[in-house]
Amino acid sequence: MGAIRYGLEGRVFVVTGGSRGIGLAIASELVVQGARVVICGRKRDSLDAAVAAIGGEGVTAVPAHIAREEDVERLFDTVMQKHGRLDALVNNVGMNLLTPSIADTETSLWQKIMDTNLNGTFLCARRAARIMRPQKGGKIVTVSSIAGRKASPGMGVYGIAKAGVEMLTRVLASELASSNIQVNAVAPSMVRTEFSKPFWSNDIIYGQVVKGIPLGRIAEPMDVVHPVLFLASDAADFITGQTLLVDGGATAI
Repeated sequence: MGAIRYGLEGRVFVVTGGSRGIGLAIASELVVQGARVVICGRKRDSLDAAVAAIGGEGVTAVPAHIAREEDVERLFDTVMQKHGRLDALVNNVGMNLLTPSIADTETSLWQKIMDTNLNGTFLCARRAARIMRPQKGGKIVTVSSIAGRKASPGMGVYGIAKAGVEMLTRVLASELASSNIQVNAVAPSMVRTEFSKPFWSNDIIYGQVVKGIPLGRIAEPMDVVHPVLFLASDAADFITGQTLLVDGGATAI
């Protein structure tokens, strides 16, 4: 898969949540592709480890909590000071906690999940759009989830947030099209990361999950990386407002 080229040499990317999991895989492949990447995360030690793992001079790390407006402003200020432009934003940060029914969900838990998955995506996309509009071009790609398409026990708040992310994607695509900015999302099913390890490492749960996936397995991080890079490339210039399902056929049955 590494032989696939997307023409991203020299492009400037921000990847939120780039210190681990899908975000780290995206950032790593972008550097391989010759892009200049700024990753963010909340923990400096995790960011330092990610930079060391990626290697090379193509990656910079900025500590930031994307649900805090001042952190988002500082993140993008750093990008502009270092690179002078922004070609693409990958909104990757996400978090999920098993939640009770909506009727039994505490406001604080609701807010925590919404802040990370929806509000942070809004703050980053808004700032990126304000940079890209004068440039007359750019790409915004958000990592959503098929949880935003189907009500699932214990994932209600997360699913609502991801459904909001997909509508945000469509609205931004409509509003930014005249500035030649394409806005899309990818929605994977379960991906083999530390985030989801409690599920895929349990043979019983794993077996139940793959029964609902026609391809007979869960996604690997690179299954998500390549659709993201495609949507961030010139090959996707006429695609906007779409959510690409990366689910092994799970939503087709």
